[in-house]
Amino acid sequence: MTEKKASESQQDYGAASIQVLEGLAAVRKRPGMYIGSTDQRGLHHLVYELVDNSVDEALAGRCSAIEVTLHKDGSVTVSDDGQGIPTDIHPKYGKPALEIVLTQLHAGGKFDRGAYKVSGGLHGVGLSVVAALSEWLETTVVYRGEKAFVRLERGVPVAPMQRLGPAPGHGTSQRFKPDATIFTDTVFNGETLVTRLRELAFLNSGLKITFTDETSDRREVFQYEGGLAEFVKWINKGRSPLHPDIITFSGEDQGQMVDVAMQWTDGYTENVFSFANDINTAEGGTHMVGFKGAVTRVVNRYARESKALKSGEDDLSGEDTREGLTAIVSLKIPEPQFEGQTKTKLGNAETRGIVDSIVAGKLATYLEEHPRVGAIIVEKCLQAQRAREAARKARELTRRKGLLESSTLPGKLADCASRDPTTSELYIVEGDSAGGSAKQGRNREFQAILPLRGKILNVEKSRLDKILKNQLIQDMIAAIGAGVEEEFDLSKARYHKIIIMTDADVDGAHIRTLLLTFFYRTMRPLIESGYVYIAQPPLYKIKKGKTERYAYTEKDKDAILAEIGSQGVGLQRYKGLGEMNPTQLWETTMNPATRTLAKVTVEDAVEADRLFTLLMGDAVEPRRDYIMEHARDVRVLDV
Repeated sequence: MTEKKASESQQDYGAASIQVLEGLAAVRKRPGMYIGSTDQRGLHHLVYELVDNSVDEALAGRCSAIEVTLHKDGSVTVSDDGQGIPTDIHPKYGKPALEIVLTQLHAGGKFDRGAYKVSGGLHGVGLSVVAALSEWLETTVVYRGEKAFVRLERGVPVAPMQRLGPAPGHGTSQRFKPDATIFTDTVFNGETLVTRLRELAFLNSGLKITFTDETSDRREVFQYEGGLAEFVKWINKGRSPLHPDIITFSGEDQGQMVDVAMQWTDGYTENVFSFANDINTAEGGTHMVGFKGAVTRVVNRYARESKALKSGEDDLSGEDTREGLTAIVSLKIPEPQFEGQTKTKLGNAETRGIVDSIVAGKLATYLEEHPRVGAIIVEKCLQAQRAREAARKARELTRRKGLLESSTLPGKLADCASRDPTTSELYIVEGDSAGGSAKQGRNREFQAILPLRGKILNVEKSRLDKILKNQLIQDMIAAIGAGVEEEFDLSKARYHKIIIMTDADVDGAHIRTLLLTFFYRTMRPLIESGYVYIAQPPLYKIKKGKTERYAYTEKDKDAILAEIGSQGVGLQRYKGLGEMNPTQLWETTMNPATRTLAKVTVEDAVEADRLFTLLMGDAVEPRRDYIMEHARDVRVLDV
């Protein structure tokens, strides 16, 4: 750059170049900063923000019922019987408080501890953010015997707040329609909302939460007087508990309230979930460190005192004491310090000691008072210790064979030329026939193919030592190159797209579920990082004359037939991937320009864990009930 051009460039950047986004313009300009994203996750976050405000009212003892309604026009209503958002005039701003909290960021009653001792939400920005990102939002409040109403469009009031006169009761009702110019998808998923609402009802004993979906006439009421104990019982549906009673206890110290429910099962996975002010702290934090440390210490001490662990024998590890354990740790804290914007990890330093002390004292007392349960738990932990040692030996043997190292690849793998994981794809393909077509039809530069013959081991019913002996699993571990379980290292993954490609039939669905269970249980960061996908092969090839078109759903097929007419049409139903030649497989399922991939996500770890156990565990009755309950949701049935 010449000196003259540099000088001109510097002059161009001055005070006039600085943009000041006033009011809620910043939210609309950068919505991801406030709700995380503008996809389905961010869309549902709008509902959660309003619901969290209502739950805060419940935590303050002013609300007993919350209602969430999906309307046919795509809008949502969240209402509660709390005290209502204040509508009196703010002394400083000369406006009704309702207008202020709807139109200004960082305006609310949660910045001191007068009105709310504990709260979740976005700390004063939630309601205004929802207003800013909605095509319109209508708020109706009954506050101190008077009803008021205000409507905003994209965060701007269309008129001053209206006072509608005396009204009985109290509470707030908010109806909003997401702005289609902001969100990539404005259709709410009822099941996603139900999962969160059910969770909140479990976490807030006695709170009644009603969900209504007017588009499907679905209505569900969630209210659990048993609280966390019912939560654990619900998660363990499909598992076999080792002791009938769910261990529950609570305690308070320094204003922090700790509630715990726990039950050991005969399973092999740890299912401990933590919450802080009803927020799912998926990454744990200080409360989880305190809980895990206390459980390990108490169980070890009990095992020593009961002589189950002899002098000279190694202590049980934390993993040993938590194998098969289902637990909920719920913390209510006045000033939570979350690490990161997503609030998935709690950072309060003092919380570790508080939770540790409460859990250690209460659990020790329980085991002393219930020696038979204590003996069962210790025996389970000792079995886990022995299995862990066997798994260590199996892992060492596997490593000696080179099967855990990325440099040693399975013979069946047709690798790609690229060594850049960010652009490389691994197709895990059902069957040798489809694998052969995929190998011929792929782009060898960035697409690798690993064919699988038969069904892989159900890892839900197996410990790691058995898992590592399975040849199909060895092939996948070696191909991906990142290890398994506690040794898994995402940075070593050789592909950033791992695509499951199975037939569109019952067997294909079963293999797909087995593979997803394997990834979720042993390589979960792959799913959490968005590396796992499901290929969407076509169901039909529709041919008329020289024109060929593919239909991926029954709806697609009907639309194509209506468009081209049914006269002289050839309709081929694909029963398996092997029925497509390499060119067809590339055009329909593997070409990045034309294919459709479904990304596998874990929106809610509690629900995902429960479903994997339900679908792949030993208990038949819960699985049958689930299938019967959701039979009406089946879109494609192949028999």
